[in-house]
Amino acid sequence: MSAALVATTTPALAESVAINNGSQFADTAGNAIQAHGAGIIKVDDTYYLFGENRTGYLFKAVSMYRSTDLKTWTFANDVLTATSATSLNTSNIERPKIIYNAATKKYVLWAHKENGTNYNEAKVVVATSDTVDGNYVYQSEFRPLDNESRDMTLFQDDDGTGYLISAAKNNYDLNIYKLNDSFTGIDSLVTVLAGNHREAPAVFKRNGVYFLVTSAATGWNPNQAAYHTATSMAGPWTSPTAFGDPRTYNSQSTWVQPLTGTSGTAYLYLGDRWGPATGQQPNDSTYVWLPITFPTSTSLGMPTSSQITLHAAAGTIANGYSGTTLATVKAGSSGLCLNVANQARSYESGIIQWDCGAFSNEQVERRPVGDYTQFVFQQSGLCLAEGTDGSSVVQTTCGIGNRSQWTVSGSQIVNRASGLCLNVSGDARTRGGKIIDYKCSTTAPNDKWSFVS
Repeated sequence: MSAALVATTTPALAESVAINNGSQFADTAGNAIQAHGAGIIKVDDTYYLFGENRTGYLFKAVSMYRSTDLKTWTFANDVLTATSATSLNTSNIERPKIIYNAATKKYVLWAHKENGTNYNEAKVVVATSDTVDGNYVYQSEFRPLDNESRDMTLFQDDDGTGYLISAAKNNYDLNIYKLNDSFTGIDSLVTVLAGNHREAPAVFKRNGVYFLVTSAATGWNPNQAAYHTATSMAGPWTSPTAFGDPRTYNSQSTWVQPLTGTSGTAYLYLGDRWGPATGQQPNDSTYVWLPITFPTSTSLGMPTSSQITLHAAAGTIANGYSGTTLATVKAGSSGLCLNVANQARSYESGIIQWDCGAFSNEQVERRPVGDYTQFVFQQSGLCLAEGTDGSSVVQTTCGIGNRSQWTVSGSQIVNRASGLCLNVSGDARTRGGKIIDYKCSTTAPNDKWSFVS
């Protein structure tokens, strides 16, 4: 047992917990959780979440956290660091994944490895540990069977066989490899899913059907997720089928975690809302966790929500939770409602006033953030925020900081960053009128608002 496990305790099995999507998760010490491109491994009743922790864009550590309820996370260890091997001193280490080898009694970590300057190496790095949260010992780095290996994941089948799934040929192919007996190398190339230009793989198995979730290769920018299915890891695999929101709720896949409990098994999608897509750093990225649904035995869906409720011990996940405050925001000057123009889902999209209705681009979650409030649009999962020009109002990532935080003061909504009020520009009664922030007034109707549940 590692010193980290001895030093602190893990909370007891919990009841239902609420997860806020698009937020920066915090550990029990109040520090931001840095586990991007994440994976999860469950040991006994404890889930271990681990992922990328960077200094700028460079590798700092694979940081690991533990929880029994998937919400209350305690920092466990930086299991692999930039000082774990000379070649890691200046590098990029992405999408780490861990599986357990029962024969060797080793936990085995694989990750995508680059030289920290460009993406020409396209290697994997392998490290091992006697304990799940121990200091992993660097073993090797290589190209699998001399093939490029970029975005990658691991999967362990019911029979204990381990697999590496990684993007090759500039992300146009996904290669599926069988691992060797120790899980520290490659046994063979099992099959190639060629020509689809996909990345960010995540594999799980349900009732004998293998699902491979991927994203398109659009860098840090979100796109629509897709899935392939097969009845064998060797295939044949179906062509990619799109599912869920057109921008995957502004996230990119990294892992799917089965939750098996007293009420059955649910499947939890883990995604990253990448900070660099909005000019931030990788460690500014936030998390999107959503339940996967199964219309048929070989198809999946993913309804989106700014909040989910999960019960790890029961094995259940649902969108929303008791206490959610959803509302439309109505302008006092016109009776029209805040609306994301053109039903856009993208960052920095403008906000207008429009007819009030049961539209997801008008429905907002009122999310408390300390003494302030964020308004999260249900269609996109993005937050109402002051624009970068200091006068427009847009939707953007909720992790943008003070720009996305507001004070509700009577009938006025005041931006934390600027101290200006949410305001209807020009003729306050115009359908389609642009929403800005402007100097607060005690008399003008343009900056007066109400909430309709």
